[in-house]
Amino acid sequence: MMTFIDKYIMPGAVKVGNNRHLLAIRDALIGMIAITMIGSFAVLFNNLGQVIKPYGRMMEAIFGPAWNTLGGDIWFGTFAFMTVFAVFGISYKLARSYGDDGFEAMLVSAACFFLLLPQIGNVTLTIDDKAVSGGAWGFVSVNYFNATALFTGIVVALIATEIFVRLSRVKYLVIKLPDGVPPAVARSFAKLIPGMATIFAAGLFGLLFRKATDGQVLNDWLSKVIVSPLQSAVDSLPFAILLVFLVHLLWMIGLHGPNILGGITTPLFESSGVKNIDLYAKGVKDLDQYGVLAGSFLDAFVYLGGSGATLGLIIAMIIAGRKRYKQMIALGGAPGVFQINEPILFGLPIVLNPMWFIPFVLGPVITTVISYIAVSSGMVFPIVAKIPWVTPPIVGGFLATGGHVSGAILAAINLVISTAIYLPFVYAQVKIDTKNKTELTKDSETLSV
Repeated sequence: MMTFIDKYIMPGAVKVGNNRHLLAIRDALIGMIAITMIGSFAVLFNNLGQVIKPYGRMMEAIFGPAWNTLGGDIWFGTFAFMTVFAVFGISYKLARSYGDDGFEAMLVSAACFFLLLPQIGNVTLTIDDKAVSGGAWGFVSVNYFNATALFTGIVVALIATEIFVRLSRVKYLVIKLPDGVPPAVARSFAKLIPGMATIFAAGLFGLLFRKATDGQVLNDWLSKVIVSPLQSAVDSLPFAILLVFLVHLLWMIGLHGPNILGGITTPLFESSGVKNIDLYAKGVKDLDQYGVLAGSFLDAFVYLGGSGATLGLIIAMIIAGRKRYKQMIALGGAPGVFQINEPILFGLPIVLNPMWFIPFVLGPVITTVISYIAVSSGMVFPIVAKIPWVTPPIVGGFLATGGHVSGAILAAINLVISTAIYLPFVYAQVKIDTKNKTELTKDSETLSV
C-alpha cells in the first residue's frame, strides 16, 4: 500500500495540492477553524441531553427548559452562515495569490453570491385562524447560507474573483486619481469599473439562468441535477453503495452530501425505520420482514465519528502521527466521539484534499457492504430504534438494534476496519510533511549561506 501511494498517489496529490484555487479553498476552510470548533461544541452540548438523559435533566433543572438556547444561538452564528464565511475567505485568499490585496475582491464576490440567491420565499401566515400561503420578498432559507450551499459558494467565489482580478489588470478599466488622493481611496477607485462589471456579469448570468431553468436559482438547480438520478431509490446493496459513495464524493468537493441527498434518503430511511419499529413492537421474529437500510443504519454502522468514519482517522493519527497531529487530535477527538467531524473535515482539511480521497470515500463503502451483508444475512439484528445522530459509535450500534450486542460488535469491527484503511495514508502524509520540512530547512540553510 505504501509503495502504491508513493508511486501513484503522492505525485498527483502534490501537483493538485499546489493548485492556487485548491490552496485558496483549503486556506479559507482552515481559517474558519474557530467558527467550526465553537459551532461543533455547541451542537455537541445541546444534543448530549438526548444521549445522556441525566445530563439533559440536570441542565434543565439548573438553567430551565430553554437551557440549550445559547448553543442554538452559537450554531446560528457559525454553521448557519458557513457558506458566507467561505465565500469571503476563498475570494480573499485567491485574490492574494494573484498579488491583489483581496479586500475589494471578497466584497465583490460576496455581492455576486447574494444576488444569485432567491429573493422571494414561501411563507405561511395565520390570519383570523386561517392559514394563508404565498410568496414574500426578503425571506431566504438558511439552507442557502449553511454548508448545504457550500459548493455553490465555492464556485461563485472562484469565478467572481477570477473575473474581478483579470479585469483589474486591464489598464483601460483602471481609474487613476492624482497622487494627493489617500491610497485607500485611490485603490478603491482604481478597481471601481472591474468590480461593477463583475457584479453586473453575475447579475446578468443569474437572470438568464433563471429564465433558462424556469425560475430556478443556481443552488437549487445544482441540487436537482445531483439528486434526480436517485429518485428510484430502493432498499438494496447497490443503492446503499451508490448512496454512500455519492455522499462522500460530494463532501470531497465541498458539498454537504447528507444534506443534499436528504430529500431522498430521509423519507426512505424514516419510512423503513418506522416499519421496523412497528414489527419489533409486535414481536415479529422473522428478520426477513425487516428492512436493512432503515432508520439510523448509517449513523450506527457507517458514519463512525461522522461522514467518512473519521473517528478511525483520529485513531490512526494517534497510532501513526501523534506528534504531528497532536493539536488536531485534541481539537477533533472529543467532537468525533459524538459524530461531529467538521473540525477534521475543514481543519485537516479533508475537503478538496486529494491525499485523503481514497480512505475517506472507500472506507465507508467497504463498511457499508459489510454492514448490509451482516444485517441482511441475520448475523446482526436490524435497526429497530431511532437514535440521535450524536450517539457515540458502538453505543449507537447497541441502542439502534434494540440493545442487541451484535449491533455493538458490528460497529466496533467497522471502526477497526476504518482505522486500518486510514493508517497507511496517515503514514504517507507524515512522510510527505517530514520530506517537505527537510527540504525547507535545506533551502533556508542555502539562503543563509
